[in-house]
Amino acid sequence: MPGSLSSTKTTAALRTSARACLDLLLVLLTASVVLWLLGRMWSVVWPLIVGLFITTLTWPAARFLRRRGWPPALAASVVTVLFLLVVTGILALITIPVASESGELADGAVEGIQRIREWAAGPPLNIGDDQITEGFDKAVARLQDSLGSLLTTVAAGLSTVVNGVVTAVLALFLMFFFLKDGPRFLPWLSRQLPGRLATDIPVVAERSWETLGAFVRSQAFVGLLDAVLIGIGLWILKVPLVLPLAVLTFVSAFVPIVGALFAGLVAVLIALVSNGPTDALIVLAIIVVVQQLEGNVFQPMIQSRGLGLHAGVVLLAVTLGGSLAGIVGSLLAVPAAALIAVVWNYLREQLSEPEPEPEADESPSGAPVPS
Repeated sequence: MPGSLSSTKTTAALRTSARACLDLLLVLLTASVVLWLLGRMWSVVWPLIVGLFITTLTWPAARFLRRRGWPPALAASVVTVLFLLVVTGILALITIPVASESGELADGAVEGIQRIREWAAGPPLNIGDDQITEGFDKAVARLQDSLGSLLTTVAAGLSTVVNGVVTAVLALFLMFFFLKDGPRFLPWLSRQLPGRLATDIPVVAERSWETLGAFVRSQAFVGLLDAVLIGIGLWILKVPLVLPLAVLTFVSAFVPIVGALFAGLVAVLIALVSNGPTDALIVLAIIVVVQQLEGNVFQPMIQSRGLGLHAGVVLLAVTLGGSLAGIVGSLLAVPAAALIAVVWNYLREQLSEPEPEPEADESPSGAPVPS
């Protein structure tokens, strides 16, 4: 028969639990204050994050030039110019072929609309031209009624574009300064911090930088896989503009969810107006399969290896980030989880007790140990 509960042990356990809950509440309160401050300073924080992302891509080239004896300012300037040329080249690969094929695409769009009308006029829909005209008139009337909201939406869209341009310019300047003065940051930070923080914070910052670089490289590799697989499918189906669509797929991989949907929609529409509905459905199936492989196989596996996170943690982080902050949350969820893991692992290293050394055998080597 079990004995009665000890009041002393029960009280001690309750006090320990209460103290742990209080500590947890303080941690959550501090995290909430930090997130609130980040939200208030988002116009500065977001360009800083973008600048760090693109710096991780360009830092290997700058480091190569600096090791060859180039001055830091010259190396950063050359790498920044090369980065701008690469971005311009990517835009040219997308826009120039599209402009050259615009006439054929327009003719294909008209032909595709005509095919849809002929298909809708036959069984089982049996939609006549008068019904199509009536539906078009209703759509125009609704469009006119919602003109005010459309103008508001357009204004908001223009504001978003302007903010995006400002963010890109600020991020580019920040990238230049990171490339030029980045190696001097950690020594400067060590001199500004007191006591043990002068050692701990720089170590965590260096590990966080390595983790951020691993994230960007893994994301680029996943985008390259998407571009190659989808590009091969489009090439087999002889869909026009294969190279621009592949480049668009690679670039859009850096913008979770919406980027993939946008690139896939463009590919399906081009296949529809150029090759017809059958090839468009095949392209849609290819994109769905590739995106499923990316989201459930490639991305979790590659990012879990590069970031030291389990594939399930990557999936949960993206889901949570998207539900909390939309597209930006999905983009930042995985690196944020990886940085939290970096801090946690460092704390474990500092708080864990060293393993006891095995006792040395005092007897001579090969000599029998007396019993």
